[in-house]
Amino acid sequence: MRPVTSFIMAISRFMYWIAGMALVSIVLLTVTDVILRRFRMPIDWAFEVVVMLAAVVISFALPQSTLDKGHVLTDFLIEKLSPRLQKSIFAITRIMAIFVFVILGWRVICLGQKFCKAGQISPILELPDYPVAYAVAVACFIECLVLLWTLVERVREGEA
Repeated sequence: MRPVTSFIMAISRFMYWIAGMALVSIVLLTVTDVILRRFRMPIDWAFEVVVMLAAVVISFALPQSTLDKGHVLTDFLIEKLSPRLQKSIFAITRIMAIFVFVILGWRVICLGQKFCKAGQISPILELPDYPVAYAVAVACFIECLVLLWTLVERVREGEA
């Protein structure tokens, strides 16, 4: 199981760095656009690039955030339940999340295919939209792997 664990950790960390670079790019582009607007020289294409980068930031940061347990937890309700019920809830929510991300990834691939067939491009820079959709879909499937791995690890440790 070590190669699988190494792969999941490495790809999640790599995607996290890409998300970080995209976030820094959003900040720099937005600050530059705001400053240039004061001199009546706005960056016309800033909005469409920020939207594309935001999709990358959100989707690519998700797997590592899941591994780091960096998401919001509502454990205050679950803590009052029995340990056995807590473990069952953990397993059920992981399985449901995997199911949701598989469907989401599949539907985003379908959306990317529609973008590609239609030749949909961004209005100003005329960049194709489908690569962003495919990138989000890949991130959804990587998130499924992370969720499955966390579930298997919890079961292996005897915690679920």
